[in-house]
Amino acid sequence: MSEQETTPQVAAAPAQEVLSVPAEPPSRRSYIWGTGRRKTAVARVRICPGSGKIQINGRSLNDFFSGERNRKAIFGPLEVTNTGGKLDLLVTTLGGGPNGQADAIIMGLSRALARHDPALEVSLRNAGYLTRDSRMKERKKYGQRGARRRFQFSKR
Repeated sequence: MSEQETTPQVAAAPAQEVLSVPAEPPSRRSYIWGTGRRKTAVARVRICPGSGKIQINGRSLNDFFSGERNRKAIFGPLEVTNTGGKLDLLVTTLGGGPNGQADAIIMGLSRALARHDPALEVSLRNAGYLTRDSRMKERKKYGQRGARRRFQFSKR
């Protein structure tokens, strides 16, 4: 075999022009994330500039929360920071019950707002929205009916 047969012939590629591609399509939104937790509930909150639309697990706020307390509580961080109606919220929440999920959403929203504008962190912290509530359900112990409740004692 000769050297020409063993080495493949590579044709010189023509010089390619570099095209400028926009970094992000205009329809794409930039989100700011915040994660909140309460008991066993976890909420991932995304905020972006918009008209104030709130969507939780693909449903509207009124469809997701039946209790008036939970619906009003979610607006707490928005009222403290005067950002109500200026941001759209997309929330994914799982675990826990309605009250735990609402509190997790409040914490996630507060963290997202603090990342959105660091000047808002002081007012959110003073209002108590950035403090994690660490209370959890106490575990059931063996030899008992519950966490602290004992089985009924019978003398005779």
